[in-house]
Amino acid sequence: MYFELKENKPHGTKDDPFSTYHIKNKGRSFQIPVHWHDELEIIYVKSGFLTVSISGESYIGKAGDAFVVSPGSLHLMGSQTGTVDYFTFLFPLKYISFFTDDMLDDKLLEPLNSGHLMICPRVKDTAKELCEQLIDIYMAKMDESESKIAAQIKTKVILLQFILEMWEKGLVIENDTNGRNIVEKEMVSYIQQNFTGKISLKEFGEQFHLSEKYISRYFKEHFHITLSQYITYLRLEHAKQLLQDTDMPVTEVALQSGYQNVSYFIRSFKKAYTVSPLKYRKSDENS
Repeated sequence: MYFELKENKPHGTKDDPFSTYHIKNKGRSFQIPVHWHDELEIIYVKSGFLTVSISGESYIGKAGDAFVVSPGSLHLMGSQTGTVDYFTFLFPLKYISFFTDDMLDDKLLEPLNSGHLMICPRVKDTAKELCEQLIDIYMAKMDESESKIAAQIKTKVILLQFILEMWEKGLVIENDTNGRNIVEKEMVSYIQQNFTGKISLKEFGEQFHLSEKYISRYFKEHFHITLSQYITYLRLEHAKQLLQDTDMPVTEVALQSGYQNVSYFIRSFKKAYTVSPLKYRKSDENS
């Protein structure tokens, strides 16, 4: 399962802050729960249909379509059928900045980074050719047929072309959604900080001064997932990370991830990832 959270998953490295993720599912529905990050993200649908929600607006992407997630925007992606093949490209805007305090930085890149400006979330097929070029670079990096320096130069050139394309087509606009994500972000942050403990609808409602019924409906409507499902995703992803990065016994992994019942944890893990925690750890060690 591909899943990412605000700052919990580092994107890129110091030497190469640009990240490419390739997500391809065959016949299994999925949803990447709501999240946000400081990087700008380009979502490109290679084939199939992808449901994308950005700042509360939902879209259906088909082959050749691209979506842009401006820094700090809440978003989620998923597919009811699972027959979708898509790429995401993430990068901090400083990756293409010239650090010269010139007009480009002052009037465009910095306002995009701070949220005063945004790129229209749905850009349809206007970026298809550029996204395909980014995929070519990604594939060349995978088979090491091109040097890392050459790949970075080409990537930055394409990203600057992308920003230029968005600007010339009038797709860079004032961000009137900047304040609308505040409550949602506070909810997501609260859950991310407390998911290893007990979070009930009652406690959650009290935290945000809202009724349990309203919280349940609000969460489902805005995030397309129930509160309990979101907490489960966070706990299992945390457990997966512990299995990868530590030698912690499975019982301790379960407890550290918010599960008091180890048997229930193992069943939940196997249902989500199709293998038991121990088999997952062994397969990760052998990969």
